[in-house]
Amino acid sequence: MSDFPLQTDWMFILECVIKIAASIVCGFVLGIERKSHNQFVGARTLVLISVSSTLLSILSYYMAEQGIRRGYTGGDPTRIVAGVVSGIGFLGGGAIIRQGLNIKGLTSAAIIWTSSALGLALGAGLYIQSAVILIAVVLLLFLLEKVEERFFPAGRIKTLTLVYSDESINVAGIRDEIKKSGMIVSDLNVSRNFSEHRLTLRISVKTPMVMTYTPLMEGLKDIGPLEEFSISD
Repeated sequence: MSDFPLQTDWMFILECVIKIAASIVCGFVLGIERKSHNQFVGARTLVLISVSSTLLSILSYYMAEQGIRRGYTGGDPTRIVAGVVSGIGFLGGGAIIRQGLNIKGLTSAAIIWTSSALGLALGAGLYIQSAVILIAVVLLLFLLEKVEERFFPAGRIKTLTLVYSDESINVAGIRDEIKKSGMIVSDLNVSRNFSEHRLTLRISVKTPMVMTYTPLMEGLKDIGPLEEFSISD
């Protein structure tokens, strides 16, 4: 009997091909979902993660099977899988970036983890379970996005800077006007220049993902002599 009979077992080879093909589909679907949201993580990245995890899962099974055939009983077939689970966290961390006051990439990092888990599961032959998870993940990403847009529209933190040439402006009225526009005021800092009779407000706000600022500017100009309006991350 050959030392490595699985290498020439055509059923084993066919099963590996099916697992790898399924992992390509899973990584591609998750990658397209990320790219549709203009994220850095795309189809190529997630396909590579999924396929690599599948190959490592197959390798883990292969090495355990060879150990059994040769009479070794002290091996642990889960060591490679455990290493993948630990290592994928570093790759996911690289997808998380800070843009101004905002954190981006948390969902992409979670999808990297999901892609790796699907690859490992497919490598172990859990086709139905992997298909259920893939469908559930894609549907949940789509549905939960709609729920968040509907009930939690303010999604980005920005700094709103207002300069008035009147130091006696009604700050409470400004706050009410900002809230009316759909923003959520999280912090407000005021500074006065008495010699120039100027009032400067720096306001941390949560804004909807899509917003038109013209109505807000017009409303703020009605409160008093607005010299400057700027909003930035």
